[in-house]
Amino acid sequence: MKLTATEIEIAEILEKDARLTNEDVAKMMDLSLEQTKEIIKKLEDQKVIVRYVTLVDWNKIDGHQGVTAMIDVKVTPKRDVGFQDVAQRIYRHSEVKSVYLMSGTYDLSVVVEGNSVNEVAHFVTQKLSTIDGVISTTTHFVLKKYKHDGTIYDADHSDKRIVVSP
Repeated sequence: MKLTATEIEIAEILEKDARLTNEDVAKMMDLSLEQTKEIIKKLEDQKVIVRYVTLVDWNKIDGHQGVTAMIDVKVTPKRDVGFQDVAQRIYRHSEVKSVYLMSGTYDLSVVVEGNSVNEVAHFVTQKLSTIDGVISTTTHFVLKKYKHDGTIYDADHSDKRIVVSP
């Protein structure tokens, strides 16, 4: 679908800060409130704006850290549907947060969240690896998030180590 420059700019503004009011967006774009509302509704109706989300740094909340894993999956594509069928069977699991078709060594990249390493391991061994068409998996656990979706975590990252010189 072809969007106007104004529609694209409004989508970019809301992607950076979904909490902005329609009035704020209208002022930023030098548009009337009605024009702004119409454009936002169009973007929502056409699923250009899929949903509004809040990014939370769970590491700052005791007991809510959880575990995130990125799993590379090698797949045998099915005739007439390619990778779509396997991807759908993977993303239907509640543990799965994202599934991407990739170029390179692995076919799919799956992002999974769980409460523990054991929970993620259970997902991989009991659910993911048993899906017809999955050939192999490689699991990588996230140790620390520095930046996610354009947001830098813990921006005050000045080096607190003592300088040692010879």
